[in-house]
Amino acid sequence: MPKSKYQNKFQISDPKVIFLSFVISHFILFCALSFATCHFSFAQEVKEAISAGTFYPDDPKVLSEMIDGFLAAADPKPINGDIFALIQPHAGYGFSGPTAACGYKLVKGRPYKTVIILGSSHFYGFAGASVYPKGLFRTPLGDVRVDEEFVQKLLSKKDGIFFDSMAFEKEHSVEVQLPFLQKVLADFKIVPVVMGDCSLDTCRKFADLLKQAIGDRKDCLIVASTDMYHGYDYEEADAIDKITLTCLKSMDWENLYYGLRDNKMQLCGGFGVVTALILAKGLGHDKLFVLGHTNSSLVAGKKVKGAWTVGYAGCAIDKQACLPAGGESKPMLNDIQRKKLLTIARDSIVSYLRKGKTLEINENDPVLSKEFGCFVTLREKDGLRGCIGQMTGRKPLYLNVRDLAVESAVNDPRFPEMTLPELKDIDIEISVLSPLERAGSIDDIQIPKHGVLVKNGYNSGVFLPQVAVETGWSKEEFLSQLCSQKAGLKPDAWKDKNTELYIFSAEVFSEKDFRSGDK
Repeated sequence: MPKSKYQNKFQISDPKVIFLSFVISHFILFCALSFATCHFSFAQEVKEAISAGTFYPDDPKVLSEMIDGFLAAADPKPINGDIFALIQPHAGYGFSGPTAACGYKLVKGRPYKTVIILGSSHFYGFAGASVYPKGLFRTPLGDVRVDEEFVQKLLSKKDGIFFDSMAFEKEHSVEVQLPFLQKVLADFKIVPVVMGDCSLDTCRKFADLLKQAIGDRKDCLIVASTDMYHGYDYEEADAIDKITLTCLKSMDWENLYYGLRDNKMQLCGGFGVVTALILAKGLGHDKLFVLGHTNSSLVAGKKVKGAWTVGYAGCAIDKQACLPAGGESKPMLNDIQRKKLLTIARDSIVSYLRKGKTLEINENDPVLSKEFGCFVTLREKDGLRGCIGQMTGRKPLYLNVRDLAVESAVNDPRFPEMTLPELKDIDIEISVLSPLERAGSIDDIQIPKHGVLVKNGYNSGVFLPQVAVETGWSKEEFLSQLCSQKAGLKPDAWKDKNTELYIFSAEVFSEKDFRSGDK
């Protein structure tokens, strides 16, 4: 067969050149393979779940029902304010799920759009914070999108903040928060963060970056993912967790940081918690509530030395209690007066259901003898069972509570008359109202600090402040629902110049507040 005239043109016969070509070609191949598998630059479009089937069920129906059960059983103390941050455990759901549910129940239905999850690195050692830049995180309940715009505000600043995919390769601390979030929130994105070894200065810088990225937004939630004590001594677990919780309650992030370094306190996600505390205080959220605390030995029933024990706590961070609408800094009632009113409410219902008679009482307390508006709300498990109230006081407060408690039990038209056996499962909640004030504009209305009375002609309706907390409505949604649901007006009637808006605050307390031992 004759040779092509081009066949010999590109033949190489020099051995040195052949060897050099071999080395170069294999180097190019190595670089191509390294580029394709590089962990330090490229995020997966879909980050598959790695903890499904181990930390929580991989079957969507089983997982959904499990979380529903945790949420139904959770009974956290209500927080009438904007919850800015949660501290949540990240162990297997069978151990830490009930504790995590307390925090997630409080934020259920609230209009958060961006959730910043501060996880911790259990398997990969590095310094600083790794932020996942884009794509989707997948769980059995579906996909959650990364808030790429928010993340870029963090990554563009550097300062020890970067993306290293190895930090997320085997890490569960971010992922285990997602199914709970998917069950309690709608239409949200996430900022997934895994924190490695961090100096206090790094925590401060990262908190400042987050503060700048959040700006004036009110729809961001921080979730610091951490467990507490890890060790083989149940008694030590209880003692160390108490020290840690005391420090958390004071929001003393500096002492917390050095306490963790000295092993006087334990949080496996401690640097994320320190960052969350610095950030929260920087944005004016200065009150931490412990919602629940337990450990694996208690859950498993193995309170013995030598049993591996991990502590779990759920906390919420909010602002200090808001002032009443009139601006008074001092509460209207003390705990003794609140307990007395709750006792009057229950005794009044018992008296009426047993004898059909109004309870005869005489109270000399000067505060309880003042005329305040109030509502008495009856709750059965997680549901409403009755609620009747008066916006203005027409008789002494203690008599108002007596009469409205009975009205709520037997005369709320939405429910059948209560029976005496049913009362044992009822939790009584009382809302004592501040005087009404006319709102000059909707800018005067602070949600969820204020309840609102709307009035237009003969139509009127009212929502208590806690309605905004329970529903998660924005101010506009709150007013629209108030007009349509309660006043029989068009949803946008609050914009009408003939519509009058009145604001008030409420001191809300219930029997379960005092059963919890916090008071």
